[in-house]
Amino acid sequence: MKHIVILGAGPGGLGAAWRLRELSYDSWELYEGENYAGGLASSHKDEKGFTWDLGGHVQFSHYGTFDKMMDYLLGEDGWIYHERESWVWLLDRFVPYPFQNNIHRLPTEAKWECLQGLIELYKDKQQKKPADFEEWILSTLGKGIGKYFMLPYNFKVWAYKPSIMDYRWLGERVAVADLERVSKNIIFNTDDVSWGPNNRFRFPKFGGTGAIWRALAGKLPAGKIHMEHRVCRIETEKKRIHFENGKSTGYDLLITTIPLDQFIEMSDLKYDSVKDLTYSSTHVIGLGLYGKAPAHLNKKCWMYFPESNCPFYRVTVFSHYSPNNSADISKYWSLMGEVSESPCKAVESEKVVEDTIKGMINTRLIESEDYVYNTWHRRLEYGYPIPCLKRDKVLKALLPDLMKKDIYSRGRFGAWKYEVANQDHAFMQGWECVNYILYDVPELTLWYPDVVNKGHELLGKSWY
Repeated sequence: MKHIVILGAGPGGLGAAWRLRELSYDSWELYEGENYAGGLASSHKDEKGFTWDLGGHVQFSHYGTFDKMMDYLLGEDGWIYHERESWVWLLDRFVPYPFQNNIHRLPTEAKWECLQGLIELYKDKQQKKPADFEEWILSTLGKGIGKYFMLPYNFKVWAYKPSIMDYRWLGERVAVADLERVSKNIIFNTDDVSWGPNNRFRFPKFGGTGAIWRALAGKLPAGKIHMEHRVCRIETEKKRIHFENGKSTGYDLLITTIPLDQFIEMSDLKYDSVKDLTYSSTHVIGLGLYGKAPAHLNKKCWMYFPESNCPFYRVTVFSHYSPNNSADISKYWSLMGEVSESPCKAVESEKVVEDTIKGMINTRLIESEDYVYNTWHRRLEYGYPIPCLKRDKVLKALLPDLMKKDIYSRGRFGAWKYEVANQDHAFMQGWECVNYILYDVPELTLWYPDVVNKGHELLGKSWY
């Protein structure tokens, strides 16, 4: 029996461990650098008693396996269910998401610019294939929608201009505007909000998103999970991993969820192509606020902010997800903002909380700084894996070559594929990787993202 070592106790690593447990495969161990499970899907309670996620996470799934796992871990009563209410704050008003289906909410001039852009596309019968994400936006959604929302928002969220990004990752991530549908919404003044795989979602009643992954880790054999083991060096020829605490371990097969560029840097491998992979960092800023959420935010889940009058690209009404995210829901509510950072988009870390508060005042989320009871800030070095223009070429060569060396790089940053980087995707990458290693079953999530992401639409339910 070959010994399998898993690096990382985020959704990807835990997915692999969970599958090994299901199959009663005994020769494995998992190592995690932090003293908690969950990775980017972990949750943290601050000193005032507020719970915070590391971003605007919600639970929706493309997989029956993942759904059953969540039911098992937290039980039927461990969840709060929500109908998605997501909005775009633009031109001093809220527009329902997806923006491109709801331009009837805009002022007349902006509404016409957006509609005119779609009409121009409809009249242009000889459109060329786009070369990048920016060209895709303009050739699919038009100049008006690009100007008001898609171009500024995507720079804000990715921290890179869409012109350096590919577009083939999109899949179900972006709603394509339909001229007839948009025109009908304008004429009848109708909101169109049902698009997307997450129009209904659930959230843990207690403990934030991290409650899922803490519960899963707690179901695994304690002797096989090793916390506070941060990798510092990997000898791939000797198949040995060294940790900062001075310990080391050997392996026959390695499943790693460490960011791919970091893994290569720590190893004895040389792949210059990994330098072509790009990522952005994320600042998560939590505000605990006095009182109750105002009426205009009371039912909203999250909001997008494309304009320059605030630093954040998204804000979540986090106390709406669960009242237990607040220190005391009878006294306080909470907002959580996300700010991106990259070499192309600098952020002053020491000022980001102050700037976030000012931005929330500018966008009418709060009336004044006097409402702020508590603040929390966490910077994530690795926030988003960027679907840059060279990404697919790099991954197509690099991931299979690592597999020849008995190294399986999976997960949000291990596989570097944003289109399959949600929690369910990352978990299933680990789960499917074990199936491939032991039974040679193809890994659908990693190699066929479109099939997996469209499967729930085609079948009317989740994959296995």
